[in-house]
Amino acid sequence: MAIKVNRTRRWVFLGGGAAIAAGFAIREYRLIPPDYAGGQLSVQDAHQQAVSGDIVLVDIRTPREWRATGVGEGAYPLDMRRDDFEQALTELTNGNRGVPVALICARGVRSARLSNRLTEAGFTKIIDVPEGMLGSAAGPGWVRAGLPVQRNTGETG
Repeated sequence: MAIKVNRTRRWVFLGGGAAIAAGFAIREYRLIPPDYAGGQLSVQDAHQQAVSGDIVLVDIRTPREWRATGVGEGAYPLDMRRDDFEQALTELTNGNRGVPVALICARGVRSARLSNRLTEAGFTKIIDVPEGMLGSAAGPGWVRAGLPVQRNTGETG
């Protein structure tokens, strides 16, 4: 019986370790963030509202990405990797965290993640543009939709 108990203990230990490792891998291997519970806009609506001044549209991609495709007309280029991103965004909204701010990235992954983070940080009207500049499951994206872009890719802030 002692041998059987040892095997059982070994099995329980290995089984538990595998379950813990599998749980860790599943949690950590998440490429797509949880859906953003706030508002969303199509690229056409984001463009129209940005040009009319109804929203502040922020292109959160990198300078390299801006150079590759241009920045959507009416959008402010603001690299989300900046250490002072939240402060720069607050300056864009003149200190008002209740101003409607729409975020766009390449394919909607980073904008959803950042939308969640900014909402938790106290911005009350964050809107995600899930199609992004290049398209996603949400739609064709800004570029394929033929919306105008600006080639002046200097960063805001």
